[in-house]
Amino acid sequence: MNKNSNTYQILYAAVMVLLVGTLLAFIYMALKPKQNENIANDTRKQILSALHVAATDDSQVKDIYEKYITQDLLVNSEGNIVDSAKNVAFDVQMKKNVKLPVAERKLPVMKCTMDDGTIKYVLPVYGAGLWGPIWGYIAVNEDGNTIYGANFSHEGETPGLGARIAEQPFQDEFKDKHLFVDGEFKSVAVLKKGQKATNGAEQIDALTGATITSRGVSDMMADCLAPYEAFLKKLQSAGGTQCTADPAAAETTEIESTDNQPE
Repeated sequence: MNKNSNTYQILYAAVMVLLVGTLLAFIYMALKPKQNENIANDTRKQILSALHVAATDDSQVKDIYEKYITQDLLVNSEGNIVDSAKNVAFDVQMKKNVKLPVAERKLPVMKCTMDDGTIKYVLPVYGAGLWGPIWGYIAVNEDGNTIYGANFSHEGETPGLGARIAEQPFQDEFKDKHLFVDGEFKSVAVLKKGQKATNGAEQIDALTGATITSRGVSDMMADCLAPYEAFLKKLQSAGGTQCTADPAAAETTEIESTDNQPE
């Protein structure tokens, strides 16, 4: 075949595109499990950060996570546990979940047993910042009301401004704040200094120069934590006792006594 002909050049280009495409597809498939594990480890780090547990060594993140997260739960808007399979809470895609009506949402809860034996419940949140999605994890004490810790992340907020939601000083402001005031769910408001929450919620100061991102955090917490109201009230009425689930009776599981050890 004449190598200078149009037919040869077209066939040559087609073969090269096919070979390169096949090679790239192979590399992608070969690396995908590692990429997925890296993403999972990053999520584990965020959850552990909300619990004030450091995990910097990637090779140990999963082991540390499994040490502290003693049970995964899915609850419904009535506060009942509907599933407790391994990783059932960890695997929920919050981006899709928050778009559903509250009654149809899967409400993930990750129960944590700390070194001193106290129990924390980690609840994921997801919302919108100025330039894209923001998300986070709120760790609640076993009293079902007091925030133990928070961790927030973002996709593309402005460095030095909205991106500061991912920094420790901002996240630490949420510690010891209460989600309920006088027995009513209020969440925690993020407002400009000097402003007061109209619903009586406890509040922290918004980030300077990042009003929209700060409001996004405030709205995200209110929207995503409100569906947990019944579940949190059950923790409160049980006096901060532990919560376990029997898969055979998941639809009617309630809060159990602290005499029971975590599963």
